[in-house]
Amino acid sequence: MSRMLFVNLPVADLPASMAFYAALGFENNPQFTDETAACMVWSEAIYVMLLTHEKWRTFTDRPIPPSHSSEVMLALSHESRDIVDAVNEAAARHGGSADINPRQDLGFMYSRSLADPDGHVWEMMWMDMSAMENS
Repeated sequence: MSRMLFVNLPVADLPASMAFYAALGFENNPQFTDETAACMVWSEAIYVMLLTHEKWRTFTDRPIPPSHSSEVMLALSHESRDIVDAVNEAAARHGGSADINPRQDLGFMYSRSLADPDGHVWEMMWMDMSAMENS
């Protein structure tokens, strides 16, 4: 079996969260989706499991952090700066918050941070790997 990453996130409104992630380019896998959870696919190796608060509590007794806190920032790479911008703008149009941190432009790397409707923090980034190879 190949290595895969499953990011599990508690969400207050499962349909709204599914729509948000679909707007950012994730695809739903109905095989692992029901009224308590949704599997949103980023790539062949990266999956985001959106879990209702009730479903989340079947996995852990730890409290769900308030939406204005940060427990982790997850970064996803994109093929261009324009796509980073488009995804960040889509987040703002679909219930998330765009540019929650200052955008970073280092020339060879560009990133913008957003939060989903539940406050989970994502960094959308692009990196010119050829510029890295020459340094």
